[in-house]
Amino acid sequence: MSDGEHAGDAGQQAGSPPPLDESLRQVGAAGREALGATGDSLRALRALLSADIAMARSAMGRALAWTGVAVVFGASAWLLATAAAVALMQRLGLSWLSALCIAALFNLAVCGLAAWRTARFFDYMGLHATRRQLTRMGLFQEDDEEDDVPPSPSPAPAPAPASPEAPR
Repeated sequence: MSDGEHAGDAGQQAGSPPPLDESLRQVGAAGREALGATGDSLRALRALLSADIAMARSAMGRALAWTGVAVVFGASAWLLATAAAVALMQRLGLSWLSALCIAALFNLAVCGLAAWRTARFFDYMGLHATRRQLTRMGLFQEDDEEDDVPPSPSPAPAPAPASPEAPR
């Protein structure tokens, strides 16, 4: 035998396809390699997701702590600013009662504006467009919000029956 020949290649010509059983073995081996690579990728993705969630959880706790600090100092600054405004109005000649009422009305107006804006943003959190799409796909049914889904187009009205006097 020469260097280029193998024991199993005795009847095979150069350039011809390998036998069917060899092709099936190669395809099976490639499939197992692809499946193994997919499993490795999924394990790496799961580890990445776990690390991201852990980092987000830690960041959320710290953000909440600093939000609490900001709220406390912001509220105390607002109270001090309101007290200074009341003292200034009293010094300008208003009575304590009228200065306190003006400050209270201003605070109530800001509170009303904030409540109105908050209600608007909570309405945006309803995922209305997503729920409409899920309803159209038949995956999400809500009976109480039928008015959000536009009615399906009705067929054209049938022509009125011909009167007996009309010629045919």
